[in-house]
Amino acid sequence: MRRLVRRAPVAVDEFEWDPVAGTIAPDALDDVDAVVNLCGASFQGRWSEQGKLRSRGSRIVPARVLAEAVAARGIPTLVNASTLSYYGHTGTTAVDESAPRGGGFLADLAVDWEAALTPAREAGTRVTSLRIGLVLSRDGGLIHQMRPAIRLGMGGWLGDGGQYIAWISLPDTVAAIRFVVENESVRGPVNLCSPNPVTNKDFTKTLGRALSRPVLLSMPKSLVRLMLGEAADELALISLRVLPTKLTQAGFAFRYADYEDVLSAILADEPADEFTTPYTK
Repeated sequence: MRRLVRRAPVAVDEFEWDPVAGTIAPDALDDVDAVVNLCGASFQGRWSEQGKLRSRGSRIVPARVLAEAVAARGIPTLVNASTLSYYGHTGTTAVDESAPRGGGFLADLAVDWEAALTPAREAGTRVTSLRIGLVLSRDGGLIHQMRPAIRLGMGGWLGDGGQYIAWISLPDTVAAIRFVVENESVRGPVNLCSPNPVTNKDFTKTLGRALSRPVLLSMPKSLVRLMLGEAADELALISLRVLPTKLTQAGFAFRYADYEDVLSAILADEPADEFTTPYTK
């Protein structure tokens, strides 16, 4: 395995690249069978126009640079991140990869992000866009954000809590990416999420029980929108009842298909290392 880094390499498996300049170390992709790209700045807090431009640039530019490099070198497989926000607000309707795109900033971003892979697709590369849900891990993401408030007895579901969360455990995320890389029949958009999406209210109350704290209140939509602005309706209040049809039909078996099981595993006194995100600077 090789890693592309945006600094001077410090290990034998690291190769420098600069997606803004469109440059990659000359030998970085020699004899490579597959490229996996998960680049993208995180979405946190209120959005600004500058932040939205940063979010787009951190995804679309690296995707295009890698797609062009993959096409030029004839690499057989390109697996690139995307987002389940492609589908927009689905309400209580369950959707899968056959559903049309939705509306909003994040849906537009997903469309353009996936379109950036066109050079590789046109060159005959097997291209897969991983529409990833909320990844549940020990040291980051949704649980990391919710746990302090719930422990203090101030946690609650958002709005009426009826909006669905499309989630996936960190171990299943890693396993699914490997599965997609190794299975040549899988291509195009692939939803990376549990087959059992859960409502925000049920998830929050279950997390409270796991932490031995009562969760009895909700945060009104008006307050969520006051805190997050435009981002509220696309991050906190959006309902994504999405199913991983392509993965399950291809034979992928989820280790953590139930949110109660994954919460128990993450919050165990000695959680497994597989729930720790290997952050790399």
